[in-house]
Amino acid sequence: MTDNKLFENRKAMILEFMESDLYKPMRIKDMAELMLVPKNERSDFKAVINSLADDGDIIISRRGLLKLSPPKLIGTFEAHAGGFGFVIVENRDKDIFIRSDDTLGAMNGDTVEVRIERKRHRPEGIIVNIISRAITDVVGTYESAGKMGSYGFVIPDDNKITDDIFIPSDSRMSVPDGMKVVVHIEKYGDRFHNCEGRITELIGMKDDPGVDIESVIRSYGLPGEFKPNVLKQADNVAKPVSEADMAGRRDLRGLLTVTIDGEDARDLDDAVSLSIDEDGNFDLGVHIADVANYVQENSALDREAFERGTSVYFPDRVIPMLPVALSNGCCSLNEREDRLTLSCLMKLDGKGRVIQSDICESVINSDRRMSYNEVKDLLLGTASEELEKECAFLLPMFKDMERLSAILISMRKKRGAIDFDFPETKVILDERGRVDRLEPRLSNVATRMIESFMLAANETVAEYSCFQELPFVYRTHEEPDPEKIKALRDFVINLGFSMKISRDGIHPKEIQKLLNSIEGAPEEGLIARMTLRSMRQAKYTTEAVGHFGLADKYYCHFTSPIRRYPDLQIHRILKDMLRGRMNGVRISHYDAILSQVSLQSSQRERRADEAERDVEKLKKVEYMLDHVGDEYEGVISGVTSHGIYVELPDTVEGMVRLNDISDDFYVFNEIMMEVRGKNTGRILRMGDAVKVKVLSADKDMRTIDFALITDDREAGNTEKKREKKNAIKKERRKKAYSK
Repeated sequence: MTDNKLFENRKAMILEFMESDLYKPMRIKDMAELMLVPKNERSDFKAVINSLADDGDIIISRRGLLKLSPPKLIGTFEAHAGGFGFVIVENRDKDIFIRSDDTLGAMNGDTVEVRIERKRHRPEGIIVNIISRAITDVVGTYESAGKMGSYGFVIPDDNKITDDIFIPSDSRMSVPDGMKVVVHIEKYGDRFHNCEGRITELIGMKDDPGVDIESVIRSYGLPGEFKPNVLKQADNVAKPVSEADMAGRRDLRGLLTVTIDGEDARDLDDAVSLSIDEDGNFDLGVHIADVANYVQENSALDREAFERGTSVYFPDRVIPMLPVALSNGCCSLNEREDRLTLSCLMKLDGKGRVIQSDICESVINSDRRMSYNEVKDLLLGTASEELEKECAFLLPMFKDMERLSAILISMRKKRGAIDFDFPETKVILDERGRVDRLEPRLSNVATRMIESFMLAANETVAEYSCFQELPFVYRTHEEPDPEKIKALRDFVINLGFSMKISRDGIHPKEIQKLLNSIEGAPEEGLIARMTLRSMRQAKYTTEAVGHFGLADKYYCHFTSPIRRYPDLQIHRILKDMLRGRMNGVRISHYDAILSQVSLQSSQRERRADEAERDVEKLKKVEYMLDHVGDEYEGVISGVTSHGIYVELPDTVEGMVRLNDISDDFYVFNEIMMEVRGKNTGRILRMGDAVKVKVLSADKDMRTIDFALITDDREAGNTEKKREKKNAIKKERRKKAYSK
């Protein structure tokens, strides 16, 4: 037997002994005696033990006791700006906390191997291996260092990347300070060393118009221009609707049909129609652009749409899922133009129940393109004379739509559907790409009307597909995590409200009752946000596990195939069913691909949401740069151990750091989500109205700092302290770079 094989056999023997029920932690000497190792072989035995420890199979405690290492788990590392992070392991309720010293240099999104070390209130672990890297390219701002700027650093835009990336002299290119760049990581860092990279692209100077949004686009890996072959294919298929195209379709061009969308919308993928039959039932038609007619499965267009997953919307641009020739052209349901559609035709009774439905391939010709505000004004009697005259033929239908919408909203409310009505903001830019103003996105009778009809169509299509046992992509929203719901219940009880939880969990109706009970109360904002945070994230799945937020068993996304890939995929499935092509071969095909479609679509949706939020936050910070020193009334929107977040009426959010509140020393209470002054007893909690002064806004860090105003002196003192801290930080950074 070779020495190496003998060595491995001894390792296996020791592990087998330690894994037995009889084993109790012991020292090397005691184990050697127990295993009858001759004295002249003790040094070899110790080498075997040390090798097992080096491999991570066993642990040698500080007292010299030998223990088996806890099992290793594989998960995704989620980094935080503070340097610490969490490892998210699939099918595990609690994420594993990783201290900043135990990350092994892992970066956000890396697939890692983690060993749990401690289990107290939450599991804590150590990353022992980085299996694969998620980040290869980073966007940031270049700063030179060294003599004559011989080397430099890239300061990442993503605050989850906590260390600057070192750029050696031979990888520097000719880059001025303040240039936004893309850097490719050549060597990953660890707890002692920064990552090292090579600059591959110059985006532009950080203060140039549009560079900030372009940097976000690159940071999230969002797609750029369409490839020439994709554009060529789009141009080839984007032809006017012919008689041959309409063959075999239901001709609904005689139906009074209208598109209702935002004023600036260009991709009109839905139209609606409504009439009332002799029995008083509503005949509602939801007509959706038949994008699948133009985007054939596995074509260049389809592969590109799958890769993009969704359209992404920014204040100054849209990154579409499909080329403009389709999204704004032949697939858009433009006024008085024949368009190919998939129609969901529903007959609803006076209680809003769908008593009959039909899904068909169709052709429509929209009678009018309307905006939400135009429909609202017509219904409220505030429209101009010209608009009233032009749309007199539509007004009776709009009134019927308003009535049906009210019935549907009431029905969903009775069912227990949850409505989080948080304010949203539209960022308006000037010609230089800077923020001109922030406008609230207000819901009105027309937006609620169209939302109700789209929900009805999505529910109907999902239920039909489930009963037909079709392979399908559902939109699902699982029940909240039981521990989070229990924590929420305890929290609201402490505030004097109630919430029932059964052994089987919680029904969405209880959440709705809670939200209704807090309406108008001082704690409304606080409890609503805590409730939202207890919810799981909606996603796409191949199983109809239900939608908790809508209190619905069947739900899907059918109504936006121009901008969402799952909707396009659903259209293909429905068309196969309608045309009698859903045979065993097609079912097997869909069974093989839909899990990946669901996963990819969920991931692309999250990426788009995060990028859109990042740009909105960036632009809000930019907006506040012109309002430093201004004072505002706001509401506390979050409470942490280091500060309170305050949201202004225009949804701008900033932080008041606890160290900057000079009237007392404030202590954080995690259970009550509040801070309390140690001497004064003053309590600050979510939902409280406060007055703040804008201290600073930092686009690079995406932060806005407020001072809590109790008197003018406090705001002034806080500002001086902040300036002093920033000066110290700047000096420290200079010294660090000079080294």
